[in-house]
Amino acid sequence: MSDQHTEIDAHSGVETTGHTWDGIQELNNPLPRWWLIVWYISIAWAFIYIVLMPAIPALPGFGGTNTPGLLGQSDRTSVSEQVATMKAERGVASQRLMAASLTEIQNDLNLQQFAMAMGESAFGDNCATCHGSGGRGAKGYPMLADDVWLWSGTLEGIEQTVRHGIRHEGDDATRFSAMPAFGRDKLLMSSEIDDLVQHVLSFSGRDTDASAAAEGSTIFALQCATCHGANAKGDRNIGAPDLTDAEWIFGGEPADIAATIANARNAHMPAWQGRLDDPTIKALALYVHSLGGGE
Repeated sequence: MSDQHTEIDAHSGVETTGHTWDGIQELNNPLPRWWLIVWYISIAWAFIYIVLMPAIPALPGFGGTNTPGLLGQSDRTSVSEQVATMKAERGVASQRLMAASLTEIQNDLNLQQFAMAMGESAFGDNCATCHGSGGRGAKGYPMLADDVWLWSGTLEGIEQTVRHGIRHEGDDATRFSAMPAFGRDKLLMSSEIDDLVQHVLSFSGRDTDASAAAEGSTIFALQCATCHGANAKGDRNIGAPDLTDAEWIFGGEPADIAATIANARNAHMPAWQGRLDDPTIKALALYVHSLGGGE
């Protein structure tokens, strides 16, 4: 404290700084020693870090980038090296994956674990947006975690679907089927569609208008049985769904079924061949097969 100011606070016995606000005087208490030590260490560490590590951006002579530091540390370089190492490790496993059949992969625990991890990652990046996390599906998008399949649920069948898609233009091997839009194209009148809805509901034991369902049975035999079968069990060779269960991709309420009959759905799934490499497609098929609905 300066000799010019030696005022002592009567209450605490501590010198004041001479600063006063609304009658409140500022005491001249020193900072805690531990705090000062930590502060000095922090300053010293900052200078050491600036010298050793990339720190100061855009100084003259550094080409508009930060100072590199004596250690030459670069997170960008480290990440690139790690990615390169991962790709090299995956490359070996991917070659084994491609050389093995789907059945052989299932019987090789190490290869299966690699394929499952790879497939799960690819599913999350490319498929979960539509099919949901874990393949739980959503209205308009099939659930992949059950045993209901529009097409084949075998390992080879799933790989075929993933590789070539559904109704994917430009891929001659794509799975393809087309349901007529009976209402939009005026193949059936609205009253006939209503009767047909009642008949379709009767397949799964739902409450129906018996008279309308009887009328709908004749329409079904003429218009629908060719694809869905006389027993309405569907045909997975052409992607015609089973109408006797409680699984409905686009909703099973009467209004939903009427909309499907009137306008058709004929949804599209992209072909992943060309977007994903062969090992990833194979791994995806294994992962989807494992979700609970594979055959």
